[in-house]
Amino acid sequence: MAGRTRWSARALLAALLASALLALFVSPARGRGGRDHGDWDEASRLPPLPPREDAARVARFVTHVCDWGALATISTLEAVRGRPFSDVLSLSDGPPGAGSGVPYFYLSPLQLSVSNLQENPYATLTMTLAQTNFCKKHGFDPQSPLCAHIMLSGTVTKVNETEVDIAKHSLFIRHPEMKTWPSSHNWFFAKLNITNIWVLDYFGGPKIVTPEEYYNVTVE
Repeated sequence: MAGRTRWSARALLAALLASALLALFVSPARGRGGRDHGDWDEASRLPPLPPREDAARVARFVTHVCDWGALATISTLEAVRGRPFSDVLSLSDGPPGAGSGVPYFYLSPLQLSVSNLQENPYATLTMTLAQTNFCKKHGFDPQSPLCAHIMLSGTVTKVNETEVDIAKHSLFIRHPEMKTWPSSHNWFFAKLNITNIWVLDYFGGPKIVTPEEYYNVTVE
């Protein structure tokens, strides 16, 4: 019996050490997949939500913490020509903690949404905190207004030469896999030129924010 007790104690110690090592390698400081720039999908890494009455700040917050969004365009596909068409695109408005508010994309002419944009550059981008742990942590359904989401409308255009480096740095630091995407797809950097903003973060309908209010926010 004493031998069994010593063996159980050793097994327990080994299990505790293994758990400690596992926690070290998947700690919030590294984030999932070893992203050492700070993965805001981890609840412990997500900055606090700004006051809901400050709609412009909430909009900037959502834009900055989201790594992707649903972009709605007008389809050029024969089967659904002229109808709304939505696709998920990776995006970034800047390095973690240094967002500009400008949603940047890394696009290819081979993408369906890009074909649509070449004919009609108008689009609406939706982003939601449901893609982070914020809503699950507070028990908010993705459709609930309390699970803050925003809709940004405008035109998607290719960035000019003076903005390429900014767009590249903004995207590659948060989506490092993009660096390895095949050059044969003729990737290019683009952005959403925002003209209209709606914020749905509480009951009573969406709040309207002007681009001026949105870009004048001081991000802390």
